[in-house]
Amino acid sequence: MSKEILMVLPEVDWIEDEGLKEAVVRTYARALKEGGWEPEDLTRMPFTLAKKTDISYADHVRAVTRIARAVYDVFKDVFGGRVPLKRDVLLAGALLHDVGKLVEMEEEGGGFHKSAAGRVLRHPFSGVALAAAEGVPPEVLHIIAVHSKEGDPYPRTPEGVIVHHADFTCFDTIKG
Repeated sequence: MSKEILMVLPEVDWIEDEGLKEAVVRTYARALKEGGWEPEDLTRMPFTLAKKTDISYADHVRAVTRIARAVYDVFKDVFGGRVPLKRDVLLAGALLHDVGKLVEMEEEGGGFHKSAAGRVLRHPFSGVALAAAEGVPPEVLHIIAVHSKEGDPYPRTPEGVIVHHADFTCFDTIKG
């Protein structure tokens, strides 16, 4: 299944730390299994149920990850080391920020809606649980936990700020 996950989310290969890369893939494998999905389903399931859109989960995650990497590259070029960022942590957080949606939603009768679990537990919480079970480090769990509105009352790491804004850049600019 890891090969199929990498085909749908090729940005996983940008992570240089092999252990972290494997933990990201394992987290996706776990989430897909628990949600009853196949990797190719990521290309057709919506990235949100809050808007009518044809933007898929995979497209959204890839866009957020690419925005996060672009910010990293700009900061490195312009600021040098004065704003230190952990590149692999940033990329893993961007790739996993919405992984909880794989258990938060389900497909029935040709449509997508909240699953029973999703009605009582939003994706930042289920995402942290999925990733923690696969040994994802706390710095990445933090990004998953605080990327959405649930994280607003809490301080975010620099990587958490970048993923939060990348996510809402995608969400807020897409009409639906």
